[in-house]
Amino acid sequence: MASTDTAPVKKEKAARKTTSRAAPPPGPRRIDTSTTLTITSKNYSSWSLRGWLLARFAGLPFTEHVLPPDDPSTRAEILLLSSSILVPSLVHNGIRVWDTLAIAEYLNEVCPEAHLLPADPKARAHCRAISGEMHSGFSALRSSLPMNLRGHFPDFKVWSRAQADIDRICTIWRECLDTYGGPFLFGAQRSVADAMYAPVCTRFATYDVKLDATCAAYRDLMLSQPEMKEWFKAARSEPIDIDELDVEF
Repeated sequence: MASTDTAPVKKEKAARKTTSRAAPPPGPRRIDTSTTLTITSKNYSSWSLRGWLLARFAGLPFTEHVLPPDDPSTRAEILLLSSSILVPSLVHNGIRVWDTLAIAEYLNEVCPEAHLLPADPKARAHCRAISGEMHSGFSALRSSLPMNLRGHFPDFKVWSRAQADIDRICTIWRECLDTYGGPFLFGAQRSVADAMYAPVCTRFATYDVKLDATCAAYRDLMLSQPEMKEWFKAARSEPIDIDELDVEF
């Protein structure tokens, strides 16, 4: 009987010994909660402005990391000579996202309360479509009327290809304002589309582009936004000029 009673005791001790050696359950994974937005020149970089506005419209606190515009790769992006646009770039909770539309979609997911995309499926599809058109189109406008917030060229000669881009943009604006009632492109709430077209508003002001009353009112509304005023103020204090973008051509 004694030998029979001893075996379970030994097994129990072995089990306890094994349990004591087991690793403790893993705790919650540590997540980097710092948020950084990498941008470049506030005077010249339209893509930086778009990414910055998206983050501000989303209400996401972030730290700016500004690349100098005289950096060769940064300069190439601003002058549309780069094969890929890597600025702006957002790092949030350890996740890095670049490309403005990718940033927009990401912010819409992590900050749903900001309603960067409209709730209505039809309006949401429309918002994505015109934002995509801004993202991939209007090359004549980009090249002949580059963003330059410190510049002002009254009576600027707009060539026919750029005028075609301007006409298309104005058609988009009028359709949105008429369909959704304004004052922003998709109603009372600022959206991805407003951030995407904000740099165009600055171009229209810089180059004295003639607009109808509806489009001029939308341009002025966007330029009067507090975020835009903050961006303009910083742009005016930038010490670096890019000669190729400061000539009247």
